[in-house]
Amino acid sequence: MPSVCFKALCVALLSAQLPLAVLLAGSASSQQLSSSGRWRLGVFPVASFVRFTSHYGSRIGPSGSVEPHDGLDIAAPLGSAIHSWWGGVVQELITDGSCGVGLVIRSGSYEHVYCHLAGSTWGGTYRSGPVSLSQGQAVATGQLIGHVGLSGRTSGPHLHWGVRYRGQWLDPARVLRAMVASRGTSKRQPAPRVGGI
Repeated sequence: MPSVCFKALCVALLSAQLPLAVLLAGSASSQQLSSSGRWRLGVFPVASFVRFTSHYGSRIGPSGSVEPHDGLDIAAPLGSAIHSWWGGVVQELITDGSCGVGLVIRSGSYEHVYCHLAGSTWGGTYRSGPVSLSQGQAVATGQLIGHVGLSGRTSGPHLHWGVRYRGQWLDPARVLRAMVASRGTSKRQPAPRVGGI
């Protein structure tokens, strides 16, 4: 059963009314994606969702200039659990000044990128609390793969989550909308009740 946080996110994403047909405009066949039926298997990557802080596409960066942003920034409390969007294989461990500590997981033709993680990479292994992942290691859909940190170029705790399909960046918000739509969630459903209200 989806969490209240995920249900609230579903309501927010569905309010945009973006059809699946434009999910990958110019990137891949929407018919191919909608016929696969696999979107419903995806897992929202942040357990303690607070809000989206930066969208996919062009944005004003920290230096004040326009720059591309190939992912979605998801604010969450420092140390919040991060789960693998889909099952796959750890393709790359990242340690750099921009992404900070990060992971790339390959799921068939998809690569999902997780940046600004807590923990560290050393000797070909990423570690954060009980998490220990190495390149080539299999991960399951929804598996704990790390924690929200402050590594790399960031002004606050968040996950930068990027998705590539056959080497081409996708808008993760559209991916999330497709996940919600594939689960048959209807816009007419009432918003989840919080705290008995």
